Amino acid sequence: MTKLKLAVVGAGPAGIYAADILLKAERKFDVSIDIFEQLPAPYGLVRYGVAPDHPRIKGIITALRNVLDHGDMRLFGNVRFGTDITIEDLKRHYNAVIFATGSVRDAPLDIPGIDATDSFGAASYVSWFDGHPDVPREWSLDATSVGVIGNGNVALDVSRMLAKHADDLLVTEVPDNVYEGLKASTITDVHVFGRRGPAQVKFTPLELRELGELRDVDMVLYDEDFDYDEASQRAIATNKQVMVIDRILQSWRKRESNNNAGGTASRRLHMHFWARPIEVRKDENGRVAALVYERTKPDGSGGVVGTGELREIPMQSLYRAIGYFGSPLPGVPFDKKHGVIPNREGQVLEAKSNQRVPGIYVTGWIKRGPVGLIGHTKSDAMETVSHLINDQGSWWRPEDTSEDAIPALLAERGVKWTDLDGWHRLDAHEIELGRTHAHERERVKLVPREEMIRVSRGE
Repeated sequence: MTKLKLAVVGAGPAGIYAADILLKAERKFDVSIDIFEQLPAPYGLVRYGVAPDHPRIKGIITALRNVLDHGDMRLFGNVRFGTDITIEDLKRHYNAVIFATGSVRDAPLDIPGIDATDSFGAASYVSWFDGHPDVPREWSLDATSVGVIGNGNVALDVSRMLAKHADDLLVTEVPDNVYEGLKASTITDVHVFGRRGPAQVKFTPLELRELGELRDVDMVLYDEDFDYDEASQRAIATNKQVMVIDRILQSWRKRESNNNAGGTASRRLHMHFWARPIEVRKDENGRVAALVYERTKPDGSGGVVGTGELREIPMQSLYRAIGYFGSPLPGVPFDKKHGVIPNREGQVLEAKSNQRVPGIYVTGWIKRGPVGLIGHTKSDAMETVSHLINDQGSWWRPEDTSEDAIPALLAERGVKWTDLDGWHRLDAHEIELGRTHAHERERVKLVPREEMIRVSRGE
């Protein structure tokens, strides 16, 4: 029987689902799978890209854990592709590789002043409040007024985590350094900007509803944004999700606190629609001083056009949440314009010639860009795995597929890798930290990488 030795790079949902689908697929060959992850813990953006007050989304972790614990694959954590292990190493020891490295950088916003001090990408802030081991422990929240550019779920996550009171996160797995940072926040006003109207937003009703449930935070909307054109009225009438979003926004407009001055809450969250960012104004020290935006209007076909009317809102920090962007991998083709690995249905292509690259596959956001939810990730993986199975004739022909080859290689290079047993140790340690915390919690994340490695390796 033919044997397939497969490497998967990335232990987030995309990589784990691809491995699981391959193991369950009807096939005429034995499969052995090794998953490589640059962090000491698995689960990718489910662990490091979802706000700590979203426990039901994190229920996905249970499904991912069940796949890993099934015993059909090995996990090598704390292994960086390109340095600790290379594409040449994979060709030497595997028949093929699936890259599932996701999109973790912020998409750029090319406007004057965007490089100001305290102008941030959302990904950096999300990584901080999720306890990512590779970002600084401290985050300055000494502004009173902050802006968030974007009308997707990430923009709402960022806005909520800027406006929310730190004590309301004590029931979550928020790391202690993050709690202390949020506790010291001086923010009173969060301004959210979207260049289209309320009927064209990209966030989901669930995310929006949670925003309006924040304690001691007034929602501020502006009547001029709700003069709907025919296209918006049609969207509300025919699309259930848009209808629910409109219903939520309209209910906020009826609140007594919804006026320009806000109500009695100590914090306010302002929603600005029809607002296209034009420039970030800086103060004399190069710090964010204001956002200049152009008022837009519908163009009749779902887009917007500028009105020429410029407005300016003072603020001391700014977050752009306009999408994520993939990162290039050493020795692997990359599309710089779209931030993905060029591919045809998961089969990787040479960037210039569009020719198939044997043995290399891709799935998840690094395949299709940062769009879609977990359901898309599964169908995405199925498509990729289907091609991998049918491409048997173009698999690599490795020199050494023995089980001990990779551990020996990593040991020779001095890599302190972590395995599945190590993740179980770290998982149990974090749960114990939560149990013994002053405010008893389900879990407290361990943040420093060296501590994560030490606990995982039982050192």
